[in-house]
Formats: sequence, C-alpha cells, structure tokens
Amino acid sequence: MELLENSGAWLSTNDLDNARANLPIVYIDAIPVRVDANGQVTEVGLLLRVLPDGTISRAVVSGRVLYRERVRDAIMRHLEKDLGPMAFPKLPASPQPFTVVEYFPDETVTGFHDPRQHAISLAYIVPIEGDCAPSQDSLDLIWVTPDAATSPEFELEMVGGQGRLVRMALAHCGLLP
Repeated sequence: MELLENSGAWLSTNDLDNARANLPIVYIDAIPVRVDANGQVTEVGLLLRVLPDGTISRAVVSGRVLYRERVRDAIMRHLEKDLGPMAFPKLPASPQPFTVVEYFPDETVTGFHDPRQHAISLAYIVPIEGDCAPSQDSLDLIWVTPDAATSPEFELEMVGGQGRLVRMALAHCGLLP
C-alpha cells in the first residue's frame, strides 16, 4: 500500500477515494484572527489558494483529522502548514468548535460544498500572534478587517460556503456583519 506520508496515518489514494465515497470524513476549519488587548477581533486572515480545477479562491485554514490524531493536534498541524511555523496560534486549554459544518457533494443540501466528499468539519476561531508566511498549497495570506472579510467582494472570492463560515465566525465573536 502506497502511503502519502511516512506517519502511517494517511490512507493510500485508492483507500482515501473509497472512504470518501462511503463515509463522512472529519475535518477542521480554522479562521485565523488578530485580536486586540481586550480580545476583540481586529483582523481576519484569508488564504489565497489554487483549487484542484485550477481556479483561485480565498479560503480559511482547513484539512482532515488523521487517524489517531487529536483534534488539537490537527488544528495546529494545519495552521502551521498553511501559515508557517512562526504564526504562534493561541488555542485555549480545551478547544471547542464555534460550529459544526457539513460539506456535501450536492451544494443544495446545506450550502457548504465539497465536490469530493461528505465532510463533517469542526470550525474554530484561532487568534494568531506571530508572523505568518503562507506555505504548502497557499499562495498568499492577507489580513483584512471584519467588515472587509464579510464584504460581497471577498465572499465572491470564496467557494464552498467559506464566506458564510467567516460571517458565522464573526457573528460568534459579536461582530454581526
């Protein structure tokens, strides 16, 4: 069996395709934010990514939870992969998602869409204190105000319902768009 990573926690391409066709896959979505001294969100970090079909989209940090991986570790792994090792995310002692998102291949089911699979995603708002350097699949990272992040212009740049997810995150923080 060909593994995509030496850790043994990844499935082969065929096994992953089979799992995606038959099971919901567990993911995390993390909305990176900058906060002021009072904990008020001042900026939202949005990635720029190339999608599998070659289009470019704005996105939040997102990825699978691996077999035998704690959710906390998955959040940190994906933040480091997308924002770089000097991002210094601040997770609480007991991270609780602000919502659970269900992505479906049929975008009419929930409005959250992933053409590859049915995915259940635990969504987090994560304060970032360090310097970010987008890496891996990320082309760029911009920090924008909450108003800009929820503007129609940015929402049109996001796919799969992630613009709605950013709105939900900011509403959860008391910043109703």
